[in-house]
Amino acid sequence: MIPISIKVSLDLVKSLYAKFIDWDAEMIDYETGIPSHATNTAISEDLGQVEYIMTDKTGTLTENRMIFRRCCISGVFYGNESGDALKDMKLLNAVAGGSPDVVQFLTVMAICNTVVPIKSKTGAISYKAQSQDEDALVNAAAQLHMVYANKNANILEIRFNGSVIKYEVLEILEFTSDRKRMSVVVKDCQTGKIVLLSKGADEAILPYAFVGQQTRTFIEAVEQYAQLGLRTLCLACRELREDEYQEWSLMFKEASSTLVDREWRIAEACQRLEHDFEVLGVTAIEDRLQDGVPETIETLRKAGINFWMLTGDKQNTAIQIALSCNFISPEPKGQLLLIDGKTEDEVCRSLERVLLTMRITSSEPKDVAFVVDGWALEIALKHYRKAFTELAILSRTAICCRVTPSQKAQLVELLKSCDYRTLAIGDGGNDVRMIQQADIGVGISGREGLQAARAADYSIGKFRFLKRLILVHGRYSYNRTAFLSQYSFYKSLVICFIQIFFSFISGVSGTSLFNSVSLMAYNVFYTSVPVLVSVLDKDLSEGTIMQHPQILFYCQAGRLLNPSTFAGWFGRSLFHAIVVFVISIHAYAYEKSEMEELSMVALSGCIWLQAFVVALETNSFTILQHLAIWGNLVAFYVINWIFSAIPASGMYTIMFRLCRQPSYWITMSLIVAAGMGPVLALKYFRYTYRPSKINTLQQAERMGGPILTLGNIEPHPRPMEKEVVSPLQISQPKNRNPVYEPLLSDSPNSSRRSLGSGAPFDFFQSQSRLSSSYSRNCKDN
Repeated sequence: MIPISIKVSLDLVKSLYAKFIDWDAEMIDYETGIPSHATNTAISEDLGQVEYIMTDKTGTLTENRMIFRRCCISGVFYGNESGDALKDMKLLNAVAGGSPDVVQFLTVMAICNTVVPIKSKTGAISYKAQSQDEDALVNAAAQLHMVYANKNANILEIRFNGSVIKYEVLEILEFTSDRKRMSVVVKDCQTGKIVLLSKGADEAILPYAFVGQQTRTFIEAVEQYAQLGLRTLCLACRELREDEYQEWSLMFKEASSTLVDREWRIAEACQRLEHDFEVLGVTAIEDRLQDGVPETIETLRKAGINFWMLTGDKQNTAIQIALSCNFISPEPKGQLLLIDGKTEDEVCRSLERVLLTMRITSSEPKDVAFVVDGWALEIALKHYRKAFTELAILSRTAICCRVTPSQKAQLVELLKSCDYRTLAIGDGGNDVRMIQQADIGVGISGREGLQAARAADYSIGKFRFLKRLILVHGRYSYNRTAFLSQYSFYKSLVICFIQIFFSFISGVSGTSLFNSVSLMAYNVFYTSVPVLVSVLDKDLSEGTIMQHPQILFYCQAGRLLNPSTFAGWFGRSLFHAIVVFVISIHAYAYEKSEMEELSMVALSGCIWLQAFVVALETNSFTILQHLAIWGNLVAFYVINWIFSAIPASGMYTIMFRLCRQPSYWITMSLIVAAGMGPVLALKYFRYTYRPSKINTLQQAERMGGPILTLGNIEPHPRPMEKEVVSPLQISQPKNRNPVYEPLLSDSPNSSRRSLGSGAPFDFFQSQSRLSSSYSRNCKDN
């Protein structure tokens, strides 16, 4: 019943799917020459069923090409008027005049990093940096005459306004996602002073300023730059006493050499030193969006895919980027809900408010998204996981700010636990855990190296190629795999049913109607080639799919591969087995001398039927497909003529005798007519009177006319495996609107009920509403 050949066939076609991605010329980033690449060949069809995309921001949605734009030094703003601090005359004059605050600020920009300067033969200096932020800061400092000129072992050489300053690097406190800052301890070779230089996120620097320093101006600067969508870093320093450094250095070296709780002990040692900062200022760096990001997100949204942005940036910066790339909609079309708080009670109240709002607006055509920071997310996942899971199901969009790599992986795991198909995309090493946790991992070969690309199932050059990867390659792979797997069962069931029917008239003696050679060749040669060529089949053109991405709902809902479609193929195999057996028996009366002829007639009938079945299920014919289908039929007779010419084959002269008999060809015609007639009639009825949206688009392609709207696509609801029960007791007003009664019910299942309905909430219901709204908009236009 279950053919071994299905495993081989699926492995072969999935390898071809992966090669199609590798060979796709439209997914080559011609700017860098990076092609797309499929590392995992086993999950191509899963691309067509993606429901949630978890994306990083920097380097994924943006170019990761950092440009220093503005700064605030000791309360003075530079670059606000011109938009470029490097051309601000106030800053240039301060640099030329040797302002101590500016010089100290530029010193931290130049040497608080792990950058390596490289001097060419012409004397030009270039920099090799681990991150684009450090590269932008060092280059900006160089343009302001604070040039990081050379590094020899631990000695750094800085050139400023014609003078040379040397520093000895004593320790480097590397950046971690928990501390959110990095520091270096340096010693001025001229004065002998030991100084701690730090840079990091505002919440990792400003709260640790020395007592008495006013940080209000710096907080305002951070907020102002974040509103503009700029990446901010705070710079600070602290002078260390010799004995203080020596005592700390012993502790740090001991922590670095320990084998037990090494990371925790290093973080504790760093915390001992990183305090009482003198905050010097704030830098603002611009990171532009990649080309095609807004269009890609908009198209994939129409396909029913939800987006979550998981970033380590500030909340305002992430929101501005989300607005600019169509991630969220501005008011009044969109609504942004904030989950914040530093304690359990604050997070609980915030989560209650957002959850109640999300339930009420779940039936409205409004784009509602929620924003949560890393601290609140940590509390929500630890203490209110079920409530947060319900919120994740209700929301189509989420922005998670200041999250760590482990939190990114936890969010992916959360959505996977709800039985959603997730895709994670990122470009850096901090995205690897998220990529590996998701059902499908996509890495961008960007400026942060190839860690993400190598850890992912698929690698692409730019975010915009994700649209083609999912809609074209993912959808085609799903459709082809659905047909191949079900057809493989069908062709095996046909031959098995015929054997079962034969056993009744043979007295259940165990005698096989077909000889061993025929049974072996049936799956290996006679029926495998046509179905393997189905990898070239396209039900719709690529342009039509891009124009109507909502047809991806059919793949997400499993419309082409589910128990009902399998039952259809099962019924077809049973019907075709009856047709072949009955007609063959009546055409060739069962006698012992004609046993071999009856076997060959039944086998021929199966081959003829399956040739027409493959032809009927093929949507787009190419020369290769015609050769595979009809050439395979011709090859069947050639192979059997060869065996019929061999006396020892057990089939001697059988095919020669059959082909000379008109009754044989009449029997084949009757088998094809009786077997394919009802199938054709049913297909014609469904195509004419109950066409699917795909049939409508196919007809439009043949007629050459445009399709303005597809109407409402209603995917089959998919029940959740795990019941989501909110532990939060949301208080309701006494005078409830009866319309909202089912929605606001305190019953455990109320958190998953749709407005005015007793049915469980399902992801696809929200997608059908989106499709309906999209159709109405098209109709109005």
